[in-house]
Amino acid sequence: MQTHQYQLTLYLPDDTAQPVVALPKAERPRVKDLSIREAAIQYLGELPDGEKPVTRLLHYGAGALATDELLACVFGQNGHGHADAQHLLSAFEGLPGLAQATVYELQQHPGIGPARAAQVKAALELGRRLLVAAPHERPQIRQPADAANLLMAEMSLLSQEHLRTVLLDSRNRVISIPTVYIGSLNAAAVRVGEVFREAIRANSAAIVVVHNHPSSDPTPSPEDVQVTRQIVEAGSLLNVDVLDHLVIGRQRFVSMKERGLGFK
Repeated sequence: MQTHQYQLTLYLPDDTAQPVVALPKAERPRVKDLSIREAAIQYLGELPDGEKPVTRLLHYGAGALATDELLACVFGQNGHGHADAQHLLSAFEGLPGLAQATVYELQQHPGIGPARAAQVKAALELGRRLLVAAPHERPQIRQPADAANLLMAEMSLLSQEHLRTVLLDSRNRVISIPTVYIGSLNAAAVRVGEVFREAIRANSAAIVVVHNHPSSDPTPSPEDVQVTRQIVEAGSLLNVDVLDHLVIGRQRFVSMKERGLGFK
């Protein structure tokens, strides 16, 4: 019986073509011996152009894409960005895990080198900054939830306690949100003058104090109450209204003013 030798054409990312000799069926790796990513690349190849995330975003808008497709768009058209995005989201259990991961940790996963790790961190940082960066659409704080929503997505993921102040103008619009202190919150460590330093520089009419609990439980501690009392008293002397002190946990927050803790 006569046998035939065939050639396949492999299209590389730079649009050049290279002939590849097909292996006999018996010598091809079995799917169970490959990772999901490797199997998808070998047996499925690239997605058709019309199904690629970047193409879908251009046709239907970013809102129509799943999270893994959006992350694949960050990686661009070349390579196997969609498979790499799916693997990364699975490994870190979604966007919150990616936000916590370091550049080094991201690079420990297949398909993620320094450039892609930097792309992921840059995209997440841009999303965070968008919450307060548009000067013509500065958020206005009307209730505790307005301030909490500005910071909860990021601060609920922090591994250390951060104390921040939301600086407000006379119409309670956000001016900026500086970090005042990092570390365990207690009256001996937190200098009240530092809490108001940026507020005075920005001529803020009012502030909202916000800090997180890495334990994920937003229940205020006795130290939180003591610090709040000192901050409120200092604000009264400096003519800067302390509207509230929020404690952020994992996707939850507590308004200390609503609970009457540290406020008269």
